[in-house]
Amino acid sequence: MAGQLKEVRIRIKSVQSTQQITKAMKMVSAAKLRRAQDAITQMRPYAQKLQELLSNIISNIDGGASIQLAEERAIEKVLLIVVTSDRGLCGAYNANVIKLAKSTIAEKYAAQQSKGNVAIWNIGKKGYEAFVKAGYNADATYKDIYLNLSFENVQAAAQAATKAFENKEFDAVEIIYSEFKNAATQRFVAEQFLPIPKIAAPTGSKKADFIFEPAKEILIAELMPKILNTQLYKAVLDGNASEHGARMTAMDKASENANELLKTLKLSYNRARQAAITTELTEIVSGAAALQG
Repeated sequence: MAGQLKEVRIRIKSVQSTQQITKAMKMVSAAKLRRAQDAITQMRPYAQKLQELLSNIISNIDGGASIQLAEERAIEKVLLIVVTSDRGLCGAYNANVIKLAKSTIAEKYAAQQSKGNVAIWNIGKKGYEAFVKAGYNADATYKDIYLNLSFENVQAAAQAATKAFENKEFDAVEIIYSEFKNAATQRFVAEQFLPIPKIAAPTGSKKADFIFEPAKEILIAELMPKILNTQLYKAVLDGNASEHGARMTAMDKASENANELLKTLKLSYNRARQAAITTELTEIVSGAAALQG
């Protein structure tokens, strides 16, 4: 009986120690989430408006204008830029991003994958480790961006992808990431990066009449790289906020589960202690009765 009580006490202390860790991690993630949420909230409207502007311009440019980054060609080689996190303990966040990337390859690029023509650039260590383990063509060049998250570092990845598309190393580029909604909700998306998508005009609508100053070729050449850099940076900021939101939620649930487990263990401990006391009393009474007899 004494051994059983000791075992339960050890388990209670273990759960309490784990709960202290999960509560601390929740508080750290909450602080990081506030900063990450502010960053993506400020960036998103700007990035979305730029993307809309670029897509509108490309959709309404005369057929004679040649725009290399909007050129649609037969898809032989594909690049996926997959945004995950560097660390775990954030629920199913990384697993869902990786699952979406794998399903995108299986559903859209199975033929290219069978020829070894699907490359994956990883932003975040967890994605890189998972894809290497699964035997995919994973590149580690940009996996450590979160160690020093800045526009300049993300811009380097965007520029490298743009240059590779221009050189026809890839015929399509997609970004796979988690779009941040709130601490408990993320939307996992596969977004076309290159060629720059066009916006289909509603039926019966008039063609937009743009006045270009300076010339449209100069304007587009200047706008395109900046907007693409911003688009990838927005995806990385979304992923960063999603990671901290997912981790905060996961640690909150873990703390709640620890509370429930502690209640069960303390109940078991009290029952065992009462049983031990009852046994001792029975032995005392039996001994006293034996002496009187």
